Amino acid sequence: MEEQKEHKRRVRYKGTHPRNYNEKYKELNPEKYQGTIEHVIQKGSTPAGMHIPILVDEILDFLKIEPGQNGLDATLGYGGHSSRMLACLQGKGHLCALDVDPIEMAKTKERLAAQGYGPEILTILHQNFANIDQVAAEYGPFDFILADLGVSSMQIDNPERGFSYKVEGPLDLRLNPDKGISAAERINTISMDELEGMLIENSDEPYAYEIAKTVVEERRKKKIETTKELSDIIKGAIPMKVQSKGGHPAKKTFQAIRIEVNRELEVLSQSLDTMIDHLKPGGRICIITFHSLEDRIVKVKFKENENPCTCPPNFPVCVCGKVSKGKVITRKPIIPSEEEIEVNKRAKSSKLRIFERR
Repeated sequence: MEEQKEHKRRVRYKGTHPRNYNEKYKELNPEKYQGTIEHVIQKGSTPAGMHIPILVDEILDFLKIEPGQNGLDATLGYGGHSSRMLACLQGKGHLCALDVDPIEMAKTKERLAAQGYGPEILTILHQNFANIDQVAAEYGPFDFILADLGVSSMQIDNPERGFSYKVEGPLDLRLNPDKGISAAERINTISMDELEGMLIENSDEPYAYEIAKTVVEERRKKKIETTKELSDIIKGAIPMKVQSKGGHPAKKTFQAIRIEVNRELEVLSQSLDTMIDHLKPGGRICIITFHSLEDRIVKVKFKENENPCTCPPNFPVCVCGKVSKGKVITRKPIIPSEEEIEVNKRAKSSKLRIFERR
């Protein structure tokens, strides 16, 4: 006798529209409710549980992917960029994709498999691009590499992941929740001076001292365990007249802590040279950044790889022996069009830089 599937009732919520992440059952089932997804995107929002890829057309224009080539998506995420790059391969060649988030990686692997992209053309690895040498030893060298450094929308939107300063959730902020220490562990043990320095270095927070002082005072009374607890503490540390201007007062602090617990800037700085090394001659690497610290690292690293000479400017000829690895394609970063930002507000702060291997 055929086993009957248990019927699941849809999520109930107050009012006419769902407000919380788990109530948005239509957005969380895009295959079933495509009309809802299109409506949400048309309003300039990102559907819950989804991530809209940024600067896709510009990336494809510069990468010029051809059938038979071998590529690397260093930050798989929701798979939006990967699916478009795979389409360019037309069933010939190979794409290797990396992700540190085991939760979203499994969902994306299933999603891409449903689109017809199996192991014959796509390999998905639970790896940080810091391990590019290990990956390239088996799957390189590459005709093209892409790294989208932004946190994916589905990670931000899901309160259980602890990324959002707007909704209650565990204070985690780790891309891989099984590795390293959580944001809560860090924020409850870091010294005031260290915290102030982290906020200045990782997010240029102008009220770093006030926030660090208030965090240390409040954690003496009670351990800080949730996103809302930390967000409320930050609000209490910043003058009200300042809070009425600009974005959310906790935005920069959450960014700084996320960068810290995931070692984002360290990994980026250490990996860029190596990624360029694993490009084939004429191969290109595209990097999408979302804040000035990331963009500065990419800009400097690309420039150093184009002109690595360390000889004094007054030397008539180079004697250091360092050779250029290629050329910077984008002297100024490419930014999204107004039309793209209108459809995807989260694209607003993104910048794209490109380097070509010689």
